[in-house]
Amino acid sequence: MLNIPQLLATELDLKPYQVQNALELLAEGATIPFIARYRKERTNEMDEVQLRDLAERYTYLTELEERKSVILNAIAEQGKLTEELKTNIASCLQKTELEDLYLPYRPKRRTRATAAREKGLEPLAEFIKSLNAKNAVSASLEEAAAKYISEEKGVKTPQEALKGAADILAEEIAEKADLRAYIRDYLLEDGVFISRIKDDYPEGTTKFEMYRNYQAKVNNIAPHNMLALCRGEAEGVLNYEIAFDEDLVLSYLENQEIKTKVRVIRDFYQAMLKDAFNRLMKASLVGEVISEKKAYADVESIKTFETNLRELLLSAPAGMKPTLAIDPGFRTGCKVAVLDQTGKFLEYQAVFPHQAAEQRTKAAQTIKNLIEKYKIELIAIGNGTASRETDEFVLQVLQAIDRKPIKVMVNESGASIYSASKVALEEFPDLDITVRGAISIGRRLQDPLAELVKIDPKSIGVGQYQHDVDQKLLKKKLDETVESCVNYVGVDLNTASKELLTFVSGITAAVANNIVAYRNQYGAFKNRRQLLKVPKLGPKAFEQAAGFLRIRGGDNPLDNTAVHPESYSVVEAIASDLNVPLNQVTQIAEKFKKTNLKKYVTDTVGEPTLRDILSELEKPGRDPRAEFKYATFKEGIKEITDLQVGMELEGIITNVANFGAFVDIGVHQDGLVHISQLADRFVDDPKKVVKVGQVVKVKVLEVNAKLKRISLSMKALKQS
Repeated sequence: MLNIPQLLATELDLKPYQVQNALELLAEGATIPFIARYRKERTNEMDEVQLRDLAERYTYLTELEERKSVILNAIAEQGKLTEELKTNIASCLQKTELEDLYLPYRPKRRTRATAAREKGLEPLAEFIKSLNAKNAVSASLEEAAAKYISEEKGVKTPQEALKGAADILAEEIAEKADLRAYIRDYLLEDGVFISRIKDDYPEGTTKFEMYRNYQAKVNNIAPHNMLALCRGEAEGVLNYEIAFDEDLVLSYLENQEIKTKVRVIRDFYQAMLKDAFNRLMKASLVGEVISEKKAYADVESIKTFETNLRELLLSAPAGMKPTLAIDPGFRTGCKVAVLDQTGKFLEYQAVFPHQAAEQRTKAAQTIKNLIEKYKIELIAIGNGTASRETDEFVLQVLQAIDRKPIKVMVNESGASIYSASKVALEEFPDLDITVRGAISIGRRLQDPLAELVKIDPKSIGVGQYQHDVDQKLLKKKLDETVESCVNYVGVDLNTASKELLTFVSGITAAVANNIVAYRNQYGAFKNRRQLLKVPKLGPKAFEQAAGFLRIRGGDNPLDNTAVHPESYSVVEAIASDLNVPLNQVTQIAEKFKKTNLKKYVTDTVGEPTLRDILSELEKPGRDPRAEFKYATFKEGIKEITDLQVGMELEGIITNVANFGAFVDIGVHQDGLVHISQLADRFVDDPKKVVKVGQVVKVKVLEVNAKLKRISLSMKALKQS
């Protein structure tokens, strides 16, 4: 069997000790964020990407080895396990290859070959096989087949006997691993996807129009095209297939399997091979290739989703400041919620600025009063229906105010999902669903990460064909992304919601609930050690979580840094040597730079950890996210009909796909910057040029109000 650690080291270009130590840490229950941040000495500074790749490949190979054991036992029980087969199975590195080797021995439903064997035709098949040799002499197949005629077994003629023998040989051929592998590779390399829109859908009536007469090589079909084909077929709009040269495949099978020059035997084999391919191999191999391309498309699309989600979650926070949050609306009015600097809900008002003049005046006064009463510093306006009209209304209100809050349009994708969720109901049981939506919009501006973790990532609107990909894999990857982002930023232990705490390394949903309950009962945490008093939060969970939890204004200034409690003694020793009080951590950092790090290296704290400590002490409690920026939409441009070709606008990227980026320019319909219009140079991957949340300048290339399509360009525009 495989030496998995050694194989992983080779495949992932790692040292054996890195693999061994990382696997040991994972087996002990350490999380990937914890290992990447606090066990650098053990892994030689492996990052999260390397650790996740290692964990995934280890799982795959472990499952492969388990499957090998099952297969070897099954074949051995049949008395058919040869040394060669055993060696081939043991050396397998892919599940597809393993299943090909097992195929001849796998229990089957009743087949034509099964029926032929029951009729006693296997000796005839073996006899014909013996004739298929380079030195074979001519023989009469019908004469040989006549010996197997049996009324009792249902073999009435020599032709029926030969047909049964051919069925047996065809099944053997169809189950040969090397033949299947060659044809599968051929389909992957030289096959062509071809699609047709069904006759029921006239030209121009479907969103799959580009697939009406579509062709793409199997080996380089773009992931979004593959997923579109799958969706189009699932919705009954189109059919697609893989076209290839079947004559070439049959020639290959003949070259591999026909040894004799005797015409009668060659003819028999040619007919049998054609049947083997058409009846037993073609559909399954084409299906396997489609599944492989679909799986690849899933992985690539999920990677794009992960990247977009990471950028969105790590969007720069406007900051925890008094906020006025507005969920705009025409007929039902605007829902206005007031939040304090901790995100706590204070007050709600409904205003109707888009109706009669009297109502507009009243709404303006209400907004002004709220701003002054609560000393509002931020105004968050949802970007849904009536957003631009509300934005202009608020702008007019602010003209009469000396100290103007920052006004920002906030992407409200998924806010309605949150409003109706169990999480929102538990948080605000007495509030209307629309008020909860306004609160969510405001909190997204204050701290996007803390609020967005409450929403299923699939509802946030940054995915590509998210409902068509492998849902289990999608959930796993998105959960990993959220976990990574939360631990990268760190969490305020005294203000974090239980939803946010759940993503902290080592903290389960039950423990998160207990932390909030403890906080509610005993007040704010004063130090990290208090966590050990929380029910079900034991030493292991404390080890995994403590470094990612921050306490502002607590007993120990190190509790507001990413320095792990296990390293406090080192920092205290350094502070003592430098004669600097611990509460003056930035001074420690300044003097520490001139100190020999090796002096403080211990068995558990090496130079990588000391470098991290120094970095933390330089800016304790800092937020690693970027500086806050926001887009300013052009006045007077509120609807798609207001757009004109050639206009230059400012917008914010809401989604990045393999084919380009979508930009909100304030007209309720995102425009598309095609990959060819992203830059003045060739772009092979949009993610290398733009990211979700980025403020960009765009030019309008084309507007189709009927189809709600806006084409934009970023070429020749200086981006800030």
